[in-house]
Amino acid sequence: MANAELVTGPFVHTRPGAFTRQRLRFGYGMLAPAILYMVVLVGVPFLWSLYLSLSDATVGNSVAQFVGLRNFAAVLADSTVRQALRNTIVFTVIAGIFKAVLGGLLAFLLMQDIRGKKVLRSLLVIPWTLPVAISALAWKWMFDPQFSAINYVATRLHLMSGWPNWLGEPGLAMASVIIVNVWRGFPFAAIVLLAGMSAVPLEILDSAKVDGANFFLRFHYIIVPMIAPILFVGLLFDTVFTLTDISIVFLLTQGGPMNTTEILPTRALEIGIEAGALGRGAAIALLLFPILLPVVYFLLRFLGRREAA
Repeated sequence: MANAELVTGPFVHTRPGAFTRQRLRFGYGMLAPAILYMVVLVGVPFLWSLYLSLSDATVGNSVAQFVGLRNFAAVLADSTVRQALRNTIVFTVIAGIFKAVLGGLLAFLLMQDIRGKKVLRSLLVIPWTLPVAISALAWKWMFDPQFSAINYVATRLHLMSGWPNWLGEPGLAMASVIIVNVWRGFPFAAIVLLAGMSAVPLEILDSAKVDGANFFLRFHYIIVPMIAPILFVGLLFDTVFTLTDISIVFLLTQGGPMNTTEILPTRALEIGIEAGALGRGAAIALLLFPILLPVVYFLLRFLGRREAA
């Protein structure tokens, strides 16, 4: 009777055998490293940041007192923080659009039967794999007001008449850091989209081409609907990476000139580490959370609807 079936209403349940329990243990064992990673490297720092944001913790102060939402009220009343929030949204949206478009076009190009395709795929990952410090310093030299390679080439080709200070003029600084972020990030978008496009049956694309569909029609009506789940997962990761990217802005402009490139991560660094106000710095960093939460929610909801359809 130990292995007898347990009947409850119209449903029949069987006791899990030894093989089922072994499979469950194996599954949990495979998930354990990911769970440990999430807890140690994501959960603990997030909870610690939340604790700091609700306290008056400062550098060198071993006894922090609970202050509630006072830090959040203070940072939201700061005009520089509000400007950093606007800059963060502009920086993320514009850079994300350009990376998605350039990555999609490049991935579609690499799907074609062209000579040297393997070499181009290898060269594609160079901007993404270079250390961010090296690439940022190289771009800083190219944007230099006196020795700018971009200005030299543009003036020799008669594309412009002056030598603008790309990183020193308020109207150009944000565009400059966006260019560098797009240059570093669009290979990731291209790789993700290339992986998705590789799963699209070539027979469908060839049939559409024979029927007279041009590049844009094939991309819009065939490729995009079929790779939508991969596209949105890549968009989610890229949004998170761009929102939290501090390296490029810090190395190129440090938030200047006149805070026109100040973003939330750099402002949090200035207040929390350089000024020593850990509580307010943590509160600024956590302002990213209500931005990311709806993005993640709507993307996951969209993917869930597609899977249920």
